[in-house]
Amino acid sequence: MKIFLDSIGCRLNQAEIETLARQFRQAGHEIVANAAESDLAVVNTCTVTASAASDSRAAIRRARRLGARELVVTGCWSALEPGKAAGLPGVSKVVPNLQKDRLASDLLGLPQEFFELEPLARQRIPGAHTRTRAFIKVQDGCNNACTFCITSRARGRGRSRAVHDILADIRSALEGGAQEIVLTGVHLGSWGHDLAVPQRLGELVAGILDKSSPPRLRMSSLEPWDLEPDFFELWQDRRLCRHLHLPLQSGSPSVLKRMRRKTTPDSFAALVQAARAAIPQVAITTDVIAGFPGETDSEFSETLEFVRAMNFAGGHAFTYSARPGTPAARMPVQLPHELRKQRHAELRAVYDESGSSYRSGFVGQTSSVLWESAEKLSAQDWLLEGLTDNYLRVTAHARESRWNRLDPVRLTGTSTEGLEGEFKDLSANPRE
Repeated sequence: MKIFLDSIGCRLNQAEIETLARQFRQAGHEIVANAAESDLAVVNTCTVTASAASDSRAAIRRARRLGARELVVTGCWSALEPGKAAGLPGVSKVVPNLQKDRLASDLLGLPQEFFELEPLARQRIPGAHTRTRAFIKVQDGCNNACTFCITSRARGRGRSRAVHDILADIRSALEGGAQEIVLTGVHLGSWGHDLAVPQRLGELVAGILDKSSPPRLRMSSLEPWDLEPDFFELWQDRRLCRHLHLPLQSGSPSVLKRMRRKTTPDSFAALVQAARAAIPQVAITTDVIAGFPGETDSEFSETLEFVRAMNFAGGHAFTYSARPGTPAARMPVQLPHELRKQRHAELRAVYDESGSSYRSGFVGQTSSVLWESAEKLSAQDWLLEGLTDNYLRVTAHARESRWNRLDPVRLTGTSTEGLEGEFKDLSANPRE
């Protein structure tokens, strides 16, 4: 059987379709690049914003339009709107998030134990979801109660995966040639809290570095209240990527309270200071919501000033999107959409300024780059694009594709959203 896997939204969704791909392959099936080739299409949906929910519905309709013979839907949007998901043309089955781990075994009529044998080496998913980096799910669900977030309802309570299962997935990815492992979860920093013998994320990271050999290990989003200053001592191991994504959401103390975020601007700033002291040239990125209900001009000014003072390497600005069923959606002062968009633009301008400043500080330095794309321009001219360990996007030219390889690159100048580079070792196929 030919199977097409599609995913909308977060890195956790990407990690889940990578697991599904391996399981289907283990049962003897082929993963294909588009729905038109498939006998079965599985769409992993998202609902973090109204736009993500719309994209999820569009992906389902697209798979049907392209001719997928059977269409199975799972993920956060379908978990919250199972009736609407089931009612879309061609959908034969809606799998709840809490049953997603058994999706392949239930569809194929195989015992779950079949997939718990020694896993196959990872193969990259063909098509739009091809990734050099391997996303590894280490936990699911969330016990927080942020007033704007619908994900905890869609994903349920926090649940940690066992260390041996995580290590098995990592070894599978490394055997398949992955140069970078990315640990993902809904609430990654809570890993281990629910285990029979409670553990902390730092113990998991130390164990991965000790018992496996990833050239690079990166962590996805980490809530700031989960981290103690000694967490950053892990970065003495140079395989850990110098990049921390710490969601802020607002720089106003009063807005943070209405969001029920377990942090304050002062504690967040102290954490950033500790990270920068321990990890030279670390890239710290963040998320901020523009136009949260009731956000006054002065509260937004507090956020702008704080974001400016933090001098982030980059970040996401989200225009507030009311998600039905969340406390924030019921708050009395819902700001006009145009005002939200205006504030979003102002936040983006601050990010652009600080991001440009951060990137410019690396011109003239040499960094290791993992090439994520390679476009052939002529017989001996390839345009490469990739990431440094501290999440700087770099472009360079070479005589051959260096896709999924790590190369030392001299950073020669800045571009709109990244850096330009040239190979430090002139024997490594430069353009000249």
